Amino acid sequence: MGARRPRVTDWRLVVQSRLDRVRADLAVLGPTDPVGAHWCAVAEQQAAVVEDMITREESRLRTVASWWSGWHIERAWRSLHEAEIAVVAAGPGYLGRLPGLRARVAENLDDDDPRRIALEELRPGELPPTAERELVVDALRASFDRSDFAHAGSRALRNKLIAASAVLFLVNTLIGVIAFTHPGAIPMCVGSERLPTVCPTGKAASGWDVWLVQVLGAFGAVLSAVVLLLRRRPSLSPYVMIGYQATIKILLGAALAVIGVLALGAGVTTGLIGVASQAALLLWAVILGYSQQVATRLLDSYADRVMDRARPLPKLEGQR
Repeated sequence: MGARRPRVTDWRLVVQSRLDRVRADLAVLGPTDPVGAHWCAVAEQQAAVVEDMITREESRLRTVASWWSGWHIERAWRSLHEAEIAVVAAGPGYLGRLPGLRARVAENLDDDDPRRIALEELRPGELPPTAERELVVDALRASFDRSDFAHAGSRALRNKLIAASAVLFLVNTLIGVIAFTHPGAIPMCVGSERLPTVCPTGKAASGWDVWLVQVLGAFGAVLSAVVLLLRRRPSLSPYVMIGYQATIKILLGAALAVIGVLALGAGVTTGLIGVASQAALLLWAVILGYSQQVATRLLDSYADRVMDRARPLPKLEGQR
């Protein structure tokens, strides 16, 4: 199985761009003192690691394993961060970057973090140069570490969503196959003493009843997924969750539609909901599929918090 060239992805483009900046900054540094020369060597070493991560060719199997573990993404980002820190520490004029450094640190560290406070209160010349450099490096490392740990949290959440989607897909498929091979084993027909019995595909049970209910439930979930897409802010994280969140919604909508129609047929809603026609039953399948939004809303909120920690974005107008 031959090696494959890495695909051009958003995170590689961003990392490559920032790597080019690091090398451009190194090129203009010129002669430095022994401490600066040490930091230049560190920057070159870490830049080489980044270059290897974004250009490495792997077999198809190893590519899948790397995608799941995310090690190449996180190694690239961590090495890039170390290179950026080394460039700042190598130059004699790093204090001239204080406004930008403070803004970067403020993205990831809390207002009461002592390292952020020390950097914001730093005034050039008040401390020995060595102490100033260490203060800047320590604050930047803390900020980048917070971002890197958030990337790992994003990957863990993504993998959990994939695993949950696989389980839901298998369960939905198994239920559909059982219902198709044994019509009536999972009753989808609804009736009562006052109303006639109706089934999703007609007046009699069919092997396609469960499949039709699942499809309509998934359609109802798609409507909520569209709402998610419309309200979602752009993300700069190397891990994008929205596709996996939408998959969870669709598969869960299909499952809840089957459960809901079973509840209607069992008379759980007698006196509250009456299904008088096939069209009404199919409409309820769509509504029940959309109802998964009640459960997945918590997942959406949690995913938003995880993504904001991984790549914090400016607050929207009116947010506090």
